[in-house]
Amino acid sequence: MGLFTPPRTVALAPIHPPVAVFPAFISHGPVTLVLREQIFSLTGDDFSVKDAATGHTIVRCKGKIISFRERKNVTDAAGHLLFSMRDKLIALMSTFVAEDANGHEVFRVKRNIALGTKMTATFRNAVTGQNCELSIRGDMFGLGTTITLNGNIPVAQISRKLLHLREWIADKQTYYVTVAPGVDLALIAAICIAFDEVKNEKD
Repeated sequence: MGLFTPPRTVALAPIHPPVAVFPAFISHGPVTLVLREQIFSLTGDDFSVKDAATGHTIVRCKGKIISFRERKNVTDAAGHLLFSMRDKLIALMSTFVAEDANGHEVFRVKRNIALGTKMTATFRNAVTGQNCELSIRGDMFGLGTTITLNGNIPVAQISRKLLHLREWIADKQTYYVTVAPGVDLALIAAICIAFDEVKNEKD
């Protein structure tokens, strides 16, 4: 048994060719990620995204105050910078832009007008060199969300779970993200971080 106990996973078919911004993070089998922290706390604690089965850290998010009005650095488990995220207001909608160490954009996640939460991630696939789009659509309570490639191929599913009353009082939320084989785990983690920020803004 792993460090965390996620809800029942969903079956996701392997994605081929792989979908990735960071090829080193492509999953070679089904993986469930867990975000289990007081992410948007006033204390501004750093947090990490982990493999639910092993407890190993996939990426870390570092910042004094967790708010995308300020730039946040996302690193690998060893602390090497993968990208920085910041919130830009474009056409009156939140757009989260991820940039590498040289300030070059590597992907963006844009919020769309819709009932519930709907977002679109756009990037160049590092494997094929083609432009890609992932659609993120969740219910109005943020309890269940599907991420699809080209609008119809499921690549990940997000579910939220509140573990205990004391965690609910402390605003500690747990997200489990089941990711299909052949998908970039760091990219999916970034999408989940942006999704949670949008949901908290709406709440």
